[in-house]
Amino acid sequence: MTDTQRFPAEDGAMLAYRDEGAGLPLLCLPGLTRTMADFDYLIPHLPPLRLIRMDYRGRGDSDWTGAATYTVEQESRDALRLMDHIGVSKAAILGTSRGGLIGMVLGAVARDRVLGLCLNDVGPEIARNGLTRIFDYVGRNPAGGTHQGYAERLSRSPGFDGVPMSRWLEEARKLAVETPNGLRLPYDPALREAFLKAFEGPPVDLWPLFDTLAGLPLALIRGANSDLLTMETVEKMRARRPDMDFAEVPDRAHIPFLDEPEAVVLIHGFLGRLA
Repeated sequence: MTDTQRFPAEDGAMLAYRDEGAGLPLLCLPGLTRTMADFDYLIPHLPPLRLIRMDYRGRGDSDWTGAATYTVEQESRDALRLMDHIGVSKAAILGTSRGGLIGMVLGAVARDRVLGLCLNDVGPEIARNGLTRIFDYVGRNPAGGTHQGYAERLSRSPGFDGVPMSRWLEEARKLAVETPNGLRLPYDPALREAFLKAFEGPPVDLWPLFDTLAGLPLALIRGANSDLLTMETVEKMRARRPDMDFAEVPDRAHIPFLDEPEAVVLIHGFLGRLA
């Protein structure tokens, strides 16, 4: 596997990425607090392609640059900068949660750079219940003391039936760093400030952003028990875009791991349309 590399963002921050394989470029954009490891479970199930992943600023192996820079707009510019850096003129985008919002922005402001967009458990309306849950944990060191203890807590996450403890232990290792003094975050705690600020005031209407994607190949994955993406929102999305591929993953909340059969079949179909 290609080693992690770093590239300079517009402000000089060094951001981590991996670029491996050849063929159709697929840019994978992770969730809010996550890293390129978000897609580890999917990789064995992908067809041959050029897989591009990145750690947003303030996460993983990328530089911390402060709360004011942890925005969807800045992260969208960083993604385009990465594409420029590695010489990719156009890419398909697979966006998990926050990564899906970034993908929608890219589809709107850089349409000529986007081949298609696959959204993992996110849409133009973000359910308040899901936001409240994120408010509770973002920027706070995980409880549990050790990876094993944290995995046991994660295993009690509602909406994830039948997930083996081995998977929760993998998740714990991705989501926290174990130290002699307990667990710490693998991202800048200032992300909390940025996230809370982004949702101050009345909700932003993202439907006009979604509607700018007209004509762009779209696909959507939803965890059947998601508290962030409701079926009502899915139905509105499908009414606007009846050509959008859709799959619901049973026994998953926010977010599906993407190695579930339903997710894999949808992603293969989406990529096949772009080949």
